[in-house]
Amino acid sequence: MDIQTHVIPTAAALRPRAGAAARFRPAAVLRTASARRAIFFAGLLAAWEALSRLGPWPDYLMPGPLAVGEALVAGVQSGLFMQGAWVSLLRLGAGYGISLVGGVLVGTLLARFRALDETVGALIVGLQALPSVCWLPLAILWFGLNEQAITFVVVMGSLFSIVLGVQGGIANTSPIFVKAARNLGATGVRLYTQVVLPSAFPTILAGLKQGWAFAWRSLMAAELLYFSLSLGNLLQTGRDLNDAAQVMAVMVVIIAIGVAFNQVIFAPLERRVAERWGFGASRV
Repeated sequence: MDIQTHVIPTAAALRPRAGAAARFRPAAVLRTASARRAIFFAGLLAAWEALSRLGPWPDYLMPGPLAVGEALVAGVQSGLFMQGAWVSLLRLGAGYGISLVGGVLVGTLLARFRALDETVGALIVGLQALPSVCWLPLAILWFGLNEQAITFVVVMGSLFSIVLGVQGGIANTSPIFVKAARNLGATGVRLYTQVVLPSAFPTILAGLKQGWAFAWRSLMAAELLYFSLSLGNLLQTGRDLNDAAQVMAVMVVIIAIGVAFNQVIFAPLERRVAERWGFGASRV
């Protein structure tokens, strides 16, 4: 007698293949980040064009994306935008570099010595709330309208965020980590480099990122008053010439540089931190 074997299909076997299902579900395409960005920016450009045509301002004060694009291409082809961006980036590098070295040093000292935290730390918290553009008149009085004044404004705009990020990260290091490291023989510089700073790095990275953003904003504000080829000066030139298209084109360049820095430097570091420290990507 033949014995027939009956195979009961499992739920996985009855479930349609993910690849095949995705091909027949157009909504799945809209779930990708690239598609959402493309749709969002397409709608944004359409709204911008509609505002340029139908808004309360004339087209020479509110140019559309096509006019701004033409001004952007003209500025790049002439070399003005590239030269201005290079000068601004050199100034940013000098000011942010000084802030980075000074901020790590001062933040570590504040976290190490309570007396400094209670005195100098309280002062830094107050100075951090001061808009960086407020330092510009004082910088001109002290240094004159020159490169030193611009560097000073950039440093004062970013230094305090870095200090507070380093201080907060070190101060919030778990005492368990420190005690365990000391029991294993780690002391002094070795304790800080191998235990404290790695544990505090996520908070330090947030301070570094915020300090960079403040440095970039401070630089643009300072360059508006200093007559030399730079992105800030190109903004002022467009205003003097009543050329709103050039002003918006330079703004696009400034935004693009900011996004590029984030994607090339800070975003990879944040991903490494999330992987290393096990931070979840879920949204609450």
